Amino acid sequence: MRISTSLMYGRGLSTMGSQQSDLLHLFQQVGSGRRIITPADDPLGAAKSINLRQTDAVNARYGANRDIAAQNLGLEDNALDSVMRTLQDVKTRLVEAGNGTYSDAERRTLADVLRHAYEDLFTQANATDGNGQYLFSGYTGDTPAYVKDGAGAAVWNGSTGDRNVQVDQTRRMSTSDIGLDIFGRATPGSSAYLTSAADGNTGNGIIKSPSISDVNGANVGNNFEITFSGDASDPANPLVYEVAVTDSDGNPVETQGPFPYVDGSAIDMGGVQVLIEGDPLAGDTFTVETAQSADMNVFDTLDSLIATLEQPADGDPQAMAEVVNKLASAMQKIDINHDNVLTVRASVGARLNEIEALDANGEMRGLSYKDQVSKLEDVDYYQAISSLQLRQMALQAATSAFQSIQVTTSLFSSGRR
Repeated sequence: MRISTSLMYGRGLSTMGSQQSDLLHLFQQVGSGRRIITPADDPLGAAKSINLRQTDAVNARYGANRDIAAQNLGLEDNALDSVMRTLQDVKTRLVEAGNGTYSDAERRTLADVLRHAYEDLFTQANATDGNGQYLFSGYTGDTPAYVKDGAGAAVWNGSTGDRNVQVDQTRRMSTSDIGLDIFGRATPGSSAYLTSAADGNTGNGIIKSPSISDVNGANVGNNFEITFSGDASDPANPLVYEVAVTDSDGNPVETQGPFPYVDGSAIDMGGVQVLIEGDPLAGDTFTVETAQSADMNVFDTLDSLIATLEQPADGDPQAMAEVVNKLASAMQKIDINHDNVLTVRASVGARLNEIEALDANGEMRGLSYKDQVSKLEDVDYYQAISSLQLRQMALQAATSAFQSIQVTTSLFSSGRR
């Protein structure tokens, strides 16, 4: 086999180029700290690394979503705290208004105080997250939850859809609550009863707070309407009452009575008991209904209460009875509204706790993903530096060999001449 000078030169240059290329690759690994410079270095490892980085990026996105959810829930908790304080103050004012020694002027002063409480609740119901999104308006965050109609009454303006955020791979979480569920309903599952007196009552009968005398009573969960007839001053036609029982949908169940009315005696309607005092007249009606069936809109309650407190009642037993009944009904409703806000706030706290737990798990997963990527991509400096030294020695050897070939070739050329 004949070896030409150009072949020897080509082989020598190729060897040095290969050694230089390998040396440069090692320099890149040591300089960047990465074992995989190109996918060709480890195709399987590169594919695994890409998948892990994508998974880690998704995990980081969930973490960012949790930050947003925690911020919104924190703002909601602050708003609900203000609502609770306002409702507590309203309850205090209602107790004051029930003072029998108060005059019309003093009740009007309390009406002004309650009007300010009304405006405060209206403001909190339209609280925002700082970015113009209303907290309690459902998924239509760009519209206020409540607006005032032409008569100045607060009416619902939001939507009933939740704003959910994906906070983990298998968990979507509501980052706010709907205003109707806070300001316009009773606590889900509440078995409380509410009383009210009809606006057209002409007597001075006063209905007290109801109670459940027997949880297994036949009519527990139903609604009742107590209607009076007769005349207490006419022995031939005494004052009596009948109880119309309806279910939660308003369908008739039964009619009880008529029964003779005894001032201060308990009326048991089949597991639900109520007390009526005073002197009701024929045609007077009192209602006992479940909190789930009643209108629990706190704004309507305050509107009605303010109007009642502004009406003159001094020296008028019938008007005073109306004030007392309206105050009692309002107190019962505000109590339930307050409990409902407590329930919603507890739910907010539970979601915040869940976010903290998900954050802890997300951080652990993120560390695990980064550790796996590091094992796949990070260079082993001990091995890389050892290889670097070997490559440098190999390059020096290849260079020396090439130089020797050059000298030998030159000598042979001189001899031929």
